[in-house]
Amino acid sequence: MNRYRYDGTTEGLLTAIDHVLRCETDPQKVELKPQQQNLFDEGIYIAANPERADILIRRFSAAYPENARQVIYVILSEKEEMETSILQYMHVVSLHGSRIDAHLTHPAVHAVHFLARKVGREVHRLKGLLRFAMLEDGCYFARMEPDFNIIQPLSTFFTRRLRTQEWFIYDVKRSLVSHWDGRKIDFGTLESFRSPELAEEELQVQRLWKTFFTHIAIPERKNPQLQRSFMPMKYWKYLVEKE
Repeated sequence: MNRYRYDGTTEGLLTAIDHVLRCETDPQKVELKPQQQNLFDEGIYIAANPERADILIRRFSAAYPENARQVIYVILSEKEEMETSILQYMHVVSLHGSRIDAHLTHPAVHAVHFLARKVGREVHRLKGLLRFAMLEDGCYFARMEPDFNIIQPLSTFFTRRLRTQEWFIYDVKRSLVSHWDGRKIDFGTLESFRSPELAEEELQVQRLWKTFFTHIAIPERKNPQLQRSFMPMKYWKYLVEKE
């Protein structure tokens, strides 16, 4: 079994996968991991090449869009030791096409599907649970602490949902931020964060919403277990109605 190593970045991972798919006769017998800083980590190091990485993901996405989404979601999961599964999955898809997704007995197909489903579920939930608040300058701001690094697909969704508004989404856990100015979206990091001042109109709306949420509930029909299944407690921190 040949062992390959990369620098731990997404570009490095895709570059290494591109190299293996082009140069190895049997990618199913390859181990792919991030480079470890120790004397006992043996393997062929593949340096990141943004151009090769971009070519690979563009071609794969064009040929197999749904499979590419699965791969991207697994990468966004940030789960360790998934590199070999991603490599093997992309290899079998390139050989057999999208129909390989029906073969969940293949270890790599099963691993990719299982994890991609979890990431996709969180993206779907936060499309409905992310709360934007109006700031004093008229912009909108939302905070979140997702399990997975989903700021990019979530932000892409809101460029369509809130197309005419200027807004920010802040991933507190990873210090990542996205900004939509009504025309283009930018991503970056925040070294430090100070909670922005909310507009007076926003504070009034929040007070009204809390009152409505409290009084609309019918005590006899409360079902906390069902509520938590649709609105898990880990997301309550930034829900106005749960403050």
